Amino acid sequence: MAKFDIIAATGCPTGIAHTFMAKEALEKAAAERGLTIKVETHGQVGVENELTKSEIAGAKAVVVAADKDVQAERFAGKPMVSVGVSKALSVEAAGKLIDRALAAKGDDTVAAAADIEDEVEEKESIGHIIYKHLMNGVSHMLVFVVAGGVLTAVSFLWGITSFDSTASDYNSFAAMLKIIGGIAMNLMVPVLSAYIAESIGKRPALVPGFVAGMIAIQGLPVNAETGMIDAGGAGVGFGFLGGIVGGFLAGYVILLLEKVFAGLPKNLDGLKAIFLYPLFSTAIVGLVMLGISGPMAAINTAMMDFLKGLSASGAVVLGLAIGCMCAFDMGGPVNKAAYVTGTAMLTEALAAGVGTDTYNFGTNFMAAVSAACIVPPLITTFAVVVGKKYFSQEDHDAGVVNLILGCTHITEGAIPFMTKNIWPVMPIMMLGSSIASILTIMFNVHDPAPHGGFLVLPVVENGPLWVLAILIGAVVGGILFVAFKKYDFEKNQKAAPAAKPVEAPKAAAVEAPKAEAADFVKVENVFVAEDFASRDEALSFVSNQAVKAGIASDGDTVMNAFLAREAEGTTGMMEGFAIPHAKSDAITEAAVIVVKDESGVTGWDTMDGAPVNVAIALLIPGAQAGTTHLKILSKVAEALMDEDFRATVKGSTDAAEIAKTINARLV
Repeated sequence: MAKFDIIAATGCPTGIAHTFMAKEALEKAAAERGLTIKVETHGQVGVENELTKSEIAGAKAVVVAADKDVQAERFAGKPMVSVGVSKALSVEAAGKLIDRALAAKGDDTVAAAADIEDEVEEKESIGHIIYKHLMNGVSHMLVFVVAGGVLTAVSFLWGITSFDSTASDYNSFAAMLKIIGGIAMNLMVPVLSAYIAESIGKRPALVPGFVAGMIAIQGLPVNAETGMIDAGGAGVGFGFLGGIVGGFLAGYVILLLEKVFAGLPKNLDGLKAIFLYPLFSTAIVGLVMLGISGPMAAINTAMMDFLKGLSASGAVVLGLAIGCMCAFDMGGPVNKAAYVTGTAMLTEALAAGVGTDTYNFGTNFMAAVSAACIVPPLITTFAVVVGKKYFSQEDHDAGVVNLILGCTHITEGAIPFMTKNIWPVMPIMMLGSSIASILTIMFNVHDPAPHGGFLVLPVVENGPLWVLAILIGAVVGGILFVAFKKYDFEKNQKAAPAAKPVEAPKAAAVEAPKAEAADFVKVENVFVAEDFASRDEALSFVSNQAVKAGIASDGDTVMNAFLAREAEGTTGMMEGFAIPHAKSDAITEAAVIVVKDESGVTGWDTMDGAPVNVAIALLIPGAQAGTTHLKILSKVAEALMDEDFRATVKGSTDAAEIAKTINARLV
């Protein structure tokens, strides 16, 4: 059985994107550190790559990056770090988690590199614990909402009243689809409640959780004639808010009962599971839920009235609120709050029936939410196509893939773009989503399906206008995104000082420069925030900067010298480093130019196949080819063998610190 240095478990509420993005980041971070890792994913299709008992026992440390229950109790006693899945979406962040997990084992060398502000022994915050339990319920609920909502929407293809046997457009198959869809939708709240409870109290909490959810749907039944509690009467439900309250109540009641019954003999464990827990928990939770049904119904009604009040304030106000929430964290808690609210409104809409004010508002609200979720990935697609030169090849490829993700209502594909430049990319995404939401409301679009993106267009009322609204939001956001990348690119291009007067090439007899090593790599020749699409683009940038700095007289000649050296054999090294070097009479003084690209330059052959993050470029006058060139090259190559040197240069964003670190090795 294979053993792994690190084991991990990832899971997000929907189990579609974050789960697997975190898995990939952890695997890359482990590979960078020369560690073996196995990542178990808790996605929408269930648990994949499941960890075995022997793999858990043999691992050095554990990383849990999840916003849902991943049975972390399996790892009891192991050095472990537990965070939300959003804390592991980049290789850098995932690497810190691995370092922290290893540091928990007492490895001093790793502990020194761990992030000091995050204590390894810290406990999970209460907020994250609550959010994790809530998202466990949401993740199980969403599939019922999607299946039920889409089936109900499809039934409308035969006619808006095709389910009604007294209507002229009645169709028996459509009626059956609506029945099935309605049943699935009605299970939304009980499933939400049950799996919040299950996340807290495990399997025994499912029974009171389901009961709490059912009570949240129907409320406290009262006889209309007597005004008294009556099992045959009718009540006022309090929706998904009641389901959330009931789920937490059921889960913690089970934890309480476990303490109460802890003193019973061990041989009564079976009795506790099959009789005592379900009986007492259901009774307690049921009575409490019925007791709070009145206040909860009032809160639920007030929330719905508030949202309708926003609508009354105009499409701009409501659309702006929806758009900003959906694009704020793209699949995170704020996004999920907007989406779950939309599904709750849609559930009420479908229950109220076509033609009612509740139906019109709920389906229009859902259409606005869907539009806002679709736009961010499409913004990135537009940007990488129109402004290709300003993006790395990796970003370009990701942006093209986002066309598919966006069209199918998967917002998370835009996250990597936002994390690189939260400002101003996040506001740009929020603006694009808000425009799409506002126009969707103004165009009176109605979407009776809660998910699916453009796949559900056949059932969307005013579908062409909905697509138009989304495209306008994506194009406006895309133009702003390209403008920002262009500005950033040109700012970096102009960052170098004005060119010095070019001196004639020195004679062959000239010796190597006598400058102090501490001044050899100048701060102005270190560029720490570049974004190159290819190796040649990076080398071209270095060549042009050399001319601007007065180091060379002709950029094209220097570029050709770099390419000639690459043709002899790649200068790509390992762990993200490259040491390109050019020897030419067009170079007037020996110098080093450093460029950094955090996303990595692809297409540069390296010893380990990894993209290049740091290029330490050597520029040597032709007359010094056998002296200065070899000395500097050997010292840089020797420095790259030092782990501390690599870590400092690769991890720093301070040009002065990088220059000082390299200069210290050129003495």
